[in-house]
Amino acid sequence: MEFRHTLQSTTYRFESLKELLAKAAPSRSGDALAGVAALTYEERVAAQMALAEVTLKTFINEALVPYEDDEVTRLIIDEHNTSSFALISSLTVGEFRDWLLADTTTTSQLQQIAAGITPEMVAAVSKLMRNQDLISVAKKCEVVTRFRNTLGLKGHFATRLQPNHPTDDLRGIAASMIDGLLYGCGDAVIGINPASDHPATMTSLVNMLDEFRERFAIPTQTCVLCHATTTLDLVNQNTPVDLAFQSIAGTEKANKSFGIDLKLLKEVHEATLSLNRGTAGNNVMYFETGQGSALSANAHHGMDQQTCEARAYAVARKFDPLLVNSVVGFIGPEYLYDGKQITRAALEDLFCAKLLGLPMGVDVCYTNHAEADQDDMDNLVTLLGVAGCNFIMGVPGADDIMLNYQSTSFHDALYLREVLQLKHAPEFGAWLYNQGITDDQGKLLPVSNSHRLLNHIN
Repeated sequence: MEFRHTLQSTTYRFESLKELLAKAAPSRSGDALAGVAALTYEERVAAQMALAEVTLKTFINEALVPYEDDEVTRLIIDEHNTSSFALISSLTVGEFRDWLLADTTTTSQLQQIAAGITPEMVAAVSKLMRNQDLISVAKKCEVVTRFRNTLGLKGHFATRLQPNHPTDDLRGIAASMIDGLLYGCGDAVIGINPASDHPATMTSLVNMLDEFRERFAIPTQTCVLCHATTTLDLVNQNTPVDLAFQSIAGTEKANKSFGIDLKLLKEVHEATLSLNRGTAGNNVMYFETGQGSALSANAHHGMDQQTCEARAYAVARKFDPLLVNSVVGFIGPEYLYDGKQITRAALEDLFCAKLLGLPMGVDVCYTNHAEADQDDMDNLVTLLGVAGCNFIMGVPGADDIMLNYQSTSFHDALYLREVLQLKHAPEFGAWLYNQGITDDQGKLLPVSNSHRLLNHIN
């Protein structure tokens, strides 16, 4: 199917829906690297205007990656909920944008349509939106999940406590963990990126996290972010796994580069559920995504990177995760060149994921060779807080000494809670108060050197 639009006597033609979406995307280095970006600003505007006239039904009938070639495409099409789609099925992409932004469109209506929207639809409408539009709609969404506490409630905001260590030293990890807890971080998850994938190391890390959580009766969940196959082995050995983690992407080929497919994810999901470790709910999956992963694996099938990213959310949605986050600037400037592109990508990811019904957080991060700095990250974390981001990372000093990138610190989370009056997950907030870490309003209190948490490593 060909699409076209005329601007100032020049007619721009787009040979497929895939090309139209790519040419309509805001400028970013990854799409230029892939050779799919608009060549001029005028061509981008023409593509956006043509895209606004495309009906949402078109996305049901025209697959960007052939159905027979890609299991993610099959998942999107086979599990499309037509009854949820009915409310918006008559709209064009431009009309869908207007409907999303209307004051009369409520949170409950957004929840109602979530199962009826495809990733390509949300990717398309995001390309017609300014940053403030993305923020406005994302804030209206509410996606609540539960394991040992309740995440995603409006007016609440959580953090993943990330106590990574370059040698997986248990004492070093414990020190960072206690530091983060005393700053009120860790309600989303206490999650370690291990330096190795050695089975014995994974077992000792999982056991240490669980023993620590049990000792202090912390109403949160823990996770060692190892490969799904490793997690499956741990579960089969009855290791106390709370959450199963996996990086995912938006095409079958890209997921194969991660060593996974839908069958494996189903197996690890069912195995982790079988442990019955949740007390508040049974959302047991934790997924990470990021724009550029399909391109870096040469598995993007000619799609722009933001559309590929949105398709990853269909994979996540299938398994009812507790947490999903975009590691937005982690791959590098080849994909998101500077602070402006990182900011735009993060807002797109939050908007698309929450609209699709996912509990989305963002790792507000950048690599040291990107054209970005901490001021860019301060701006972005503030925008994400306004937009209702479910969680961010809590990294000691914002500098991950194992992964070697810049993220957000315990202090950044404190700042965001203070300026936007955001609360912890309710169960975790009550624990912080009972531990004397916060007052009854959630404000951080001074902690003495004799606090029982500090005694853990003395």
